[in-house]
Amino acid sequence: MRVWYFSEMAYHPAWDEGLKRGSLRVVLPSGNVDPGVAHGLLNRYLDEFALCDEVGLDIMINEHHSTATCMTISAPMALAVIARETKKARLLSLGSPIANRPDPVRVAEEMAWLDVLCGGRLEMGLVKGAPYEIAPANSNPARLMRRYWEAHDLIIKAMSTTDGPFNWEGEFFHYRNVNIWPRPIQQPTPPVWMTGLSPETGRLAAERGHVVGTLLSGGVAKPMYDAYRQRAQELGWTAGPDRFAYAVCIGVGNTRAEGLRRADLIAGYVRTAGVVAEPFTNPPGYNSLGANIAMLKAGPGRGGFVKDRAGNPVDQTKATVEQFLETDTVFAGTPDDVVRQITDFNQRMGGVGHLLFFGQGGFLDHKDTADNIRLFAREVFPRIQHLNADKPASSRRPVAAE
Repeated sequence: MRVWYFSEMAYHPAWDEGLKRGSLRVVLPSGNVDPGVAHGLLNRYLDEFALCDEVGLDIMINEHHSTATCMTISAPMALAVIARETKKARLLSLGSPIANRPDPVRVAEEMAWLDVLCGGRLEMGLVKGAPYEIAPANSNPARLMRRYWEAHDLIIKAMSTTDGPFNWEGEFFHYRNVNIWPRPIQQPTPPVWMTGLSPETGRLAAERGHVVGTLLSGGVAKPMYDAYRQRAQELGWTAGPDRFAYAVCIGVGNTRAEGLRRADLIAGYVRTAGVVAEPFTNPPGYNSLGANIAMLKAGPGRGGFVKDRAGNPVDQTKATVEQFLETDTVFAGTPDDVVRQITDFNQRMGGVGHLLFFGQGGFLDHKDTADNIRLFAREVFPRIQHLNADKPASSRRPVAAE
């Protein structure tokens, strides 16, 4: 099992105002940001990423827009800084919301440049993007997936074509002369990741051999993983744990109370991330019919699609840390507690090769974050690396790497 540390690099000083207004995304005015405070926070967060390289953890970055929950507005920009400050860690961009980006060739250039800069340590996430960002991006949600897959195919082709320019005439994108420089170190492309929640996404990812990850979703993850495994078998290959990733808030302490306290602060992100003005939560056409049916069945309340192990929907905007533990949104406690929780989750999911360690969130300060990272790296990581050693790796390389 590999471990990737990440933080949303939130601007938590504006959370109270966002909660008062009923939305932390899209419509919260940027006048609520003090640029001087943001300067200090961004540099502090980057110091925490650099610490991960020192203690042997890999690093993940994502991006969001028009929100107080995440100041990382460009995963490639953040990774460019981190690439210069690290030497060993693999660097995962999870990722670039390519359906909302106007220029896929520019995304291909950015990813190839990053791979060269970091010496071939890049993992490339090509993601759909959150529904809340349809409005800021001025996208059409009803055709977003068609645009996503065209952008995806164009990026892969742009990065892997080395024998001269090609032209592209698609439904959404038109280029006379695609010929990116430099080409990536990892040929023909860095490993490709996707994110999702549905069995449909699992099947589509399996058809391409990509790593598929899901964030803070509990038992929702397993049907997607199982669909991936089944589709891979149909296509004549076996999907190992190295094709699956899961993101979870983790608080580790020298005592159980300390670990729970840290996790409770980190989970402040989960409680605020879904506080969005209703017109932006589910743009018409963004979700599939199946996803909308699942949300309706879950009942009213944000976060209702996430359930505890008894099958009860949990409102993530109000959940206690104990409830988050029951939904596999949080692992917390002493190192022994966290190792048991990770081991149990891995077994129930059938083997997950990548753990995305959400180790900072909200009001967890720098000292607590650094202690959380160090304690995890020293006392937890060495004991979970062996997980899935009895399961073979995937029997087929990703499509993008053939």
